[in-house]
Amino acid sequence: MVDAAIAVRSPRRRALRTPEARTRLILAIVLHVVIIAGALAMFFPFLWTLITSITPGANLTNTPALIPANPSLGAYGKLFADLPFAQVILNSLILATITTVAQLVTASTAAYAFSRLPFRGQNVVFGIYLATMMIPLQVLIVPLFVELKTFGLLDTYVGALLPTLATAFGIFLLRQAINQVPRELDEAATIDGAGHFRMFWQIILPNIRPALATLVVFSFMGSWNSFLWPLIVLRSPQLQTLPIALAGLQGQYISQWDVIMAGYVVSILPMLALYVFAQKYVIQGVASSGIK
Repeated sequence: MVDAAIAVRSPRRRALRTPEARTRLILAIVLHVVIIAGALAMFFPFLWTLITSITPGANLTNTPALIPANPSLGAYGKLFADLPFAQVILNSLILATITTVAQLVTASTAAYAFSRLPFRGQNVVFGIYLATMMIPLQVLIVPLFVELKTFGLLDTYVGALLPTLATAFGIFLLRQAINQVPRELDEAATIDGAGHFRMFWQIILPNIRPALATLVVFSFMGSWNSFLWPLIVLRSPQLQTLPIALAGLQGQYISQWDVIMAGYVVSILPMLALYVFAQKYVIQGVASSGIK
């Protein structure tokens, strides 16, 4: 058996003696080292935030120890006891959920129209729609504010939601995914007597689930982290969203950094859970849609 094991290993050893094999091995090792180093570099800020949140009396002048001497969850208790943080999280969750659902509906139906319902000037309209992605929100704030004030929608959920109900990025993403669905399926469904609604619901949507999951992650993340527009529209403290409440935790002269970091950890966890759950679909959606 020893001779057999040596006989099995010996071809591998001989293969590694060639310059090409050694070069491939060295490149693989370097690649893995670079990937691990990059992963650690990206993970360290979250680790630092987490450690600061469980370090009583932590400040930013000294780097906290990787293993705190007296770790405590008191900052999390203070966050929810002294501040209406549960209401703030609920506000952000409501806005993010409605925004995500609305963008799924508007983006999927518009993408189906651009992909499967040709009309005169289709490419021009689609190009103009994509051009709106290059207009920053700061340029539109004043006209949007005046418009909402005219209709009496300031300091309401409706006013905060209206500009986010449709997204050009979502339409582009789903249109690219729908274009990958074979048109032969549409023809077969048409022969069976299916209309556009049935083809959209039973053929298109099941085949673009990865792209839909990708849009869910991007839409939810964009609404969850939105700061400027809710800051301008929502004035009442009971309507505050999470980014605004986190900014309010920093005092002018004294800041309780353990409490602030605890708030950041709480804000990160829902997005982290959503991405971990949809990671496989996000990768498939980005790959199939051709986004680089």
